[in-house]
Amino acid sequence: MWWPPWLAAWLAWACGAGAGRRAPLCASRGLCRAPLGPNASHPEPGHCQRQRGAADLCAWPLSSESLLGTPCSALVLLLDPFPIDVIQENYARNVRNCIFSIVYPTPFKSRVRLVAVSKEVLENILDLDISVKGTSDFLQFISGGKVILGSVPLAHRHGERWELQLKGSGKTPYSRNGDGRAVLRSSVREFLCSEAMHYLGIPTSRAARYFSFLFHSILIYSLVVSDDDVWRDQFYNGNIKKERGAIVLRLAKSWFRIGSLEILAHSGELDLQRRLLDFIIQEHFPSIAMNDSNGYLEFFSTVVSETANLIALWMSVGFAHGVCNTDNFSLLSITIDYGPFGFMDSYDPNFVPNTSDDERRYKIGNQANVGLFNLSKLLQALKPLLDPRQKQLASQILEGYGERYYICFTELFKTKLGLLGENEDDNYLIAFLLKLMEDTRADFTMTFRQLSEITEDQLKELHIPEEFWALQDLGKHKLFSEWVTMYLLRLNRNKGDSDTKRRTRMTTVNPRYILRNWMAESAVQKANSNDFSEVHLLQQILQHPFQRQQAAEKAGYSLRPPAWAKDLKVSCSS
Repeated sequence: MWWPPWLAAWLAWACGAGAGRRAPLCASRGLCRAPLGPNASHPEPGHCQRQRGAADLCAWPLSSESLLGTPCSALVLLLDPFPIDVIQENYARNVRNCIFSIVYPTPFKSRVRLVAVSKEVLENILDLDISVKGTSDFLQFISGGKVILGSVPLAHRHGERWELQLKGSGKTPYSRNGDGRAVLRSSVREFLCSEAMHYLGIPTSRAARYFSFLFHSILIYSLVVSDDDVWRDQFYNGNIKKERGAIVLRLAKSWFRIGSLEILAHSGELDLQRRLLDFIIQEHFPSIAMNDSNGYLEFFSTVVSETANLIALWMSVGFAHGVCNTDNFSLLSITIDYGPFGFMDSYDPNFVPNTSDDERRYKIGNQANVGLFNLSKLLQALKPLLDPRQKQLASQILEGYGERYYICFTELFKTKLGLLGENEDDNYLIAFLLKLMEDTRADFTMTFRQLSEITEDQLKELHIPEEFWALQDLGKHKLFSEWVTMYLLRLNRNKGDSDTKRRTRMTTVNPRYILRNWMAESAVQKANSNDFSEVHLLQQILQHPFQRQQAAEKAGYSLRPPAWAKDLKVSCSS
């Protein structure tokens, strides 16, 4: 069938065709590594026997099991394969021939205060009882004032942190001219967005809501503030202001990124690059046999596929990362490094949350292209390790990225619209709707949510109740009735379906609450005055984004964003 030019253009964007501009590499900050593991029967020497839900860090053995089930020290598992930076002094410098530098956190000088903690992460992943958060040892550990016996604090060369990460704990050799600190403003945003993404089903330690993922995602589980002064030029305009310091403790299964391999290839450290790649595959890609001559090719194929999945998931909730360079793209295809991110309010393919991105390089409609660009940089880094045949096959794999992304994107949006089965016009229906949303500036999240709640009879009569304000905006488009007719005809083709089933199904995938910029900003402003009530409220609300909640409705989290929200700005400054 013939598609109008505007639909063809939109589909080109949705498919992620073409390559983006070069994404510059960023510097790294400090990490506090405390290796974890479930091996209660083989505690490290000098450590207490671990017990489920321990309320004392002494009961937290720093050990793990290898993939073959053999008990081994996690420190040996990580440090033995790689050379460590021979320079122990902590100053900014160029570092070569190593992966990690040993760097101890720099504690705050003033009083520290625990603001928030993720009970689920603390108890279900770290196996500590929630009561541990009230102990002095725990507060000192998560604020960088104390290093647990048996752990080694490491700074990851060109890649920020490994496993347990203290963000904002001071300088490392990779800090360049930075102070290695984080401020309350960005730390609150990062903590809350990690919670939001986790419960939205964006790749986590459990199966994602739409696709099954093998890997774990970033999870931030504590936020600590202090009265130390940190100076920041938030918008890089010469207006330097004093802000409060903060530290977030966050964890991921791995902090290695595309940039981790890219820097080694660029500097010609191919032996170290091969050792690092073998380690990553052995630890995080168990389906790839270490003696497989095509192991690197399979690794690349998996990263390409899962990166496409991840970005499609971002798009399905209107999430723009903000800084999609190679050093912010995980090799495990997880969302890391929340900085100038943003969830769209009004639907706009040109939405850019980062005011520092003057060229709109990382606008939401270009994220798929940037993913392709970053994967091409990964391929360049891997080429010295591939034979001619494998290089050719890897190029073919990369060429399939666009199709993979488009398939994921389409399936996600079909699910958001409650469509079952296959129909050749589904892509057109999705594109048509998004074009209407773009023209009317309809709210992205609430348009899909309200389509989940409105009845087919109400749509058929074009009777849009006042509570469905996003659909009322959409209804102002002269082609809205045409789209509704197409949509209802398509819903009638859902075999064995009913309007009740359709609405129930759609409300489980279309969130009612997301972390809008204005909500985060409101929480930040109160936190600056030592009022953390909205941080706690948002943390609670975002744990159940698909369920209508009285507290959220009272706070106006499902209403139109306030007028002042349009003037909010975020940047890379942390």
